[in-house]
Amino acid sequence: MEKYIDIIQNSYSGYWRYLKHELISVNHWDNYFYGLIIISLVVWGLEIAFPWRKNQSIFRKDFWLDTFYMFFNFFLLNLIVLIALSNTLAELFNDLLSVFGLTLNNFQLLQINELPKAVGLFIFFIVSDFVQWNTHRLLHHVPMLWNFHKVHHSVKEMGFAAHLRYHWMEPVVYKSLLYIPIAIIGGFDAQDVAFVHFFSIAIGHLNHANLGWNYGPLKYILNNPKMHIWHHAKDLPPTSKYGANYGITLSIWDYLFKTDYIPHSGRDIELGFHGDEHFPKDFINQELYPLKKQDD
Repeated sequence: MEKYIDIIQNSYSGYWRYLKHELISVNHWDNYFYGLIIISLVVWGLEIAFPWRKNQSIFRKDFWLDTFYMFFNFFLLNLIVLIALSNTLAELFNDLLSVFGLTLNNFQLLQINELPKAVGLFIFFIVSDFVQWNTHRLLHHVPMLWNFHKVHHSVKEMGFAAHLRYHWMEPVVYKSLLYIPIAIIGGFDAQDVAFVHFFSIAIGHLNHANLGWNYGPLKYILNNPKMHIWHHAKDLPPTSKYGANYGITLSIWDYLFKTDYIPHSGRDIELGFHGDEHFPKDFINQELYPLKKQDD
């Protein structure tokens, strides 16, 4: 037990030092704090210059709430719970394997850093995106998880910051399901992972932005605003009662597994979910909602 307490304490102190370094140091390209700000400002600028929904305000409904969610989920959430939880669960999993005389090395299929950099990055990106696509489907199909995911779907006007409006439990689910597949293809360089992460953040921001883009032929590969708007549609046909267009960065999984749904442009469709008029409007009550209500 003492070992796990030390892991939790070291996780908190280590992440706090990291966060202070990110805020102070601006001389490295993989700075997540300022990287998020730059990506957000660029995509917001695109929204202002090329708005798809002309009557939507620059400071749309819940703009400031979503901005708070963006920084809370991207930085403070890690400080409060995720880093300590992730490190503790990883150690627990390794201890469980050791009971059977195993380690993660027994399951490792390859070492990314032994491959050409482009190939290694591609494999890491494809594996992580596919696992996240499946996790996203679970959030819609499992009632308990859907109650957490409702926070994200309570968005009524789409904009870049809506990308990171989600309940703190979601990354716990994502990271837990992603841990083993990523561990099996271990050997990642931190800067390479940062490159993939920034790319995913940029695509995620664009998907939620007030932009009418679908990237032409690339729409069958990359998720895009015209596709993702239908993921947030309040009304979907019975064939898609659990949702559609689950793609995180890539749209190809939806086309391959027949979960794509884009009947028309979707520019003016109503967003949300049935019963969202009763959903809390403030951060604290949105976070508490799944703990109070487990139906639907």
